[in-house]
Amino acid sequence: MVDSIPLQTATKLIKAAEEKAEEIDNPMVITVANSEGNLVAQHRMDGAWLASVNISRNKAYTSAALDMPTHELAEASEPGNSLYGLQTTDEGRIVIFGGGYPLKQDGEVVGAIGVSGGEVSQDQEVAEAGVTQWQDLSDVEAVAADD
Repeated sequence: MVDSIPLQTATKLIKAAEEKAEEIDNPMVITVANSEGNLVAQHRMDGAWLASVNISRNKAYTSAALDMPTHELAEASEPGNSLYGLQTTDEGRIVIFGGGYPLKQDGEVVGAIGVSGGEVSQDQEVAEAGVTQWQDLSDVEAVAADD
């Protein structure tokens, strides 16, 4: 089991996400955090918005801290719903729109990826490329462990 995301793995996730961002022609900031939401690695593509540095980091933090993709918080945090105002808590670090995903191994959150720089759907698409890379790497490690 992985206790944390190693830097080498984080850079592979960032590379996969960056390739997707280049494919859709939208510069992004991509962040990988550990299971506690602390920074492992972050990459700001040329031309990505400065504001996206903190937003991507907070998306990764939110996903790790709450064990869920950030887009799943949107409806629950609308006025009148049970988590209304959630985004104003935790020193403003909670993000309630898409682009952050937890990274799991054996059902446990071991890290998270957060992406910012485009429309929410673009952020999600780029982050999902990182998640897919994580799953591919985890599958390879599981096969190697079985050998």
